[in-house]
Amino acid sequence: MEYLPYLWLVLIALAVIVEATTAQLVSIWFVVGGIAALIGSLFSIPFAAQLTLYVIFTALALIASRPFVKRVIHTKKVETNADRCIGQTGLVTEEINNRLSAGQVKVLGNVWSAQSADGSVIPAGKNVRIREIQGVRLIVEPVAG
Repeated sequence: MEYLPYLWLVLIALAVIVEATTAQLVSIWFVVGGIAALIGSLFSIPFAAQLTLYVIFTALALIASRPFVKRVIHTKKVETNADRCIGQTGLVTEEINNRLSAGQVKVLGNVWSAQSADGSVIPAGKNVRIREIQGVRLIVEPVAG
């Protein structure tokens, strides 16, 4: 099978292209496996053995590089001020009327657009509890009392 070295070269090239176009390590392990299989094909070993080399070396490269990748690639969640608003009590500064798409609430020192969770009109000066955030709008409910 004279075409097998070319098959492995194409696979290696595709993996390198994918790796070069992404910001994270996603296909470098396939390059290692492809090189092992390519070497096997140059020694004319059967295709099943080449495929076995490919799988084994890809898996070994993944296992060996995993600790390094976890240290290098940082995927930490960035908290925003918006997350802190949920569950807080705010003051309605402009009447909330969902039909008119009107209403503002001041919470934690910031003024947000707001809408009522149940569709009711909430007058200015009332306290509300923030249930959720949808886009840049707070979804609020009146506080009893």
